[in-house]
Amino acid sequence: MENLGTKAEKKGGKVATYCVTGATGYIGSWLVKTLLQRGYAVHATVRDPVKSLHLSSLWRGGNQLRLFQADLQAEGSFDEAVEDCDGVYHVAASMEFSILANDNIETYVQSNIIEPAVKGTLNLLKACLKSKSVKRVVFTSSISTITAKDSNGKWRPVVDESCQIPIDHIWKTKASGWVYVLSKLLTEEAAVKFAKENAINLVSVITSTVAGSFLTASVPSSIQVLLSPITGDPRFFPILSAVNTRMGSIALVHIEDICSAHIFLMEQARAEGRYICCAFSCLMPELVNHLAQLCPGSSIQRFQGEKQDRRPSEISSKKLRDLGFNYEYGIEDIIGQTIKSCVDCCFLPPIGK
Repeated sequence: MENLGTKAEKKGGKVATYCVTGATGYIGSWLVKTLLQRGYAVHATVRDPVKSLHLSSLWRGGNQLRLFQADLQAEGSFDEAVEDCDGVYHVAASMEFSILANDNIETYVQSNIIEPAVKGTLNLLKACLKSKSVKRVVFTSSISTITAKDSNGKWRPVVDESCQIPIDHIWKTKASGWVYVLSKLLTEEAAVKFAKENAINLVSVITSTVAGSFLTASVPSSIQVLLSPITGDPRFFPILSAVNTRMGSIALVHIEDICSAHIFLMEQARAEGRYICCAFSCLMPELVNHLAQLCPGSSIQRFQGEKQDRRPSEISSKKLRDLGFNYEYGIEDIIGQTIKSCVDCCFLPPIGK
């Protein structure tokens, strides 16, 4: 498969067409909107067309947008959606963070979460091979696959794309969110292997904690994790704490920046391998302070006991920046817009009340 260096308008005036899987999710829905705004044609795949009705009115894609019902578990299900596309954004992913403990937890996770996730990704890549038109696949990975600690448990001064969590460590420790981490890691590993064996041009975007405004009807999981010091949600605060334990800080990126990074990496002919997309990282006390300033009156003080006696590891986006990518949003924008969106949808109470 040849490198992709396309813009919205291709030779002959034909608009470039991209397929987006997981189009009803947080990143997927914003990516569809962004692509349409930039003049691309989009094939958006959804599992349940009913759930896409709300988003269809927001996307306003007209003739540039086509919706396809597709199931990652059914081989051939993505053939029609991928046909005639110039590239594919594989955003869809299992959002299982943890499961109830049982005697056969490893077997359950392997057969019910990992294997279906891997199978689904390979089914999509097989559709890309059949299409003959797909020039690149951009795979949405996660910062959850990265660790700031080396094999001896020491903090690395700089964290880059190579700092991957050992798979056996995930199985052994089963930290909060471990099921999602394992699924993401093994799915990407299988995708990269298949791509190499079949000459598919595949690039991975390692997303930080994504926040900002959202199009989905419900509050995205990443935002619920980020705001857990405010909400005190027992499902999500342990995940935030586990991220902080693994990374030494919380890596953040605005939803519009992460979508721009996906499109940037699709268009850049020189892009290859993995790219961390992190606009800003902050220590837990810093995050708590930002939340407290922007959401006064909350019971956030209950989480202010953490101390940090060292400089945090640098979570480096150097590889992405060196390719020419620039971030538009800082931490104030990220957290401020997140809180506003959550107040607007009544997930959080009005500020100061």
